[in-house]
Amino acid sequence: MRKLLVAVTLLLCFGLVQAADKPGPESTGTITGKVLEAKDVESYTYLRLQTADGEVWAAVAKVPVKVGDQVTIEDVALMQNFASKALDRTFDQIYFGIVGERATAAAGTGGDMAAMHASVARSTDVADVNVAPATGPIAHTVAEVVTGRADLNDTTVVVRGKVVKFTPDVLGKNWIHLRDGSGSAADGTNDVLVTTTNVAAIGDVVLVKGAVRTDRDLGSGYAYKVLIEEATLQK
Repeated sequence: MRKLLVAVTLLLCFGLVQAADKPGPESTGTITGKVLEAKDVESYTYLRLQTADGEVWAAVAKVPVKVGDQVTIEDVALMQNFASKALDRTFDQIYFGIVGERATAAAGTGGDMAAMHASVARSTDVADVNVAPATGPIAHTVAEVVTGRADLNDTTVVVRGKVVKFTPDVLGKNWIHLRDGSGSAADGTNDVLVTTTNVAAIGDVVLVKGAVRTDRDLGSGYAYKVLIEEATLQK
């Protein structure tokens, strides 16, 4: 179940460079091949593999593999035109997944990042979101947090909104996309990403209290202009 969650979750949307706006992954099962090249970055190992169907690139949680090793990558998801900031290149096609058998024990935290890669589906389309704004001296709308992020960085805010996407248990947190009817989808000011240990369901209206963080780069091409982190939720 853990492996399935990791594979079905490898791409969470990040901020206003949102992974939610990238193409979703295509599930393809497993890949087995010989390692022709291995490149380690902070949390990942990028692998060029010789498979029965030709050469492919894959990205997995950092594992101790070397050229010549035979590896099997399980629960893989295919991404098209994936830009890796860590390697400063764009892959026409790359597979994300979990290394099976000989390297499973090495997955650790990087496996959670892989999980984020596998869930890059768009936020649920919740039509006509119109939520009464929070009140009080630190209350803001979603659009105010996004557009005023520079001034709000490292400050605590309260925002009331509707949960339009919920991704659980990635990097020890739950990840929520929140909208309240403010802002515009055209410029990404209508949606803010929230991290929390609380649980919510899509469609819940919640009061979020957390710290605004700006320019967060989690690697592998995923960067957020703004997040609300360490948040608590009230329904």
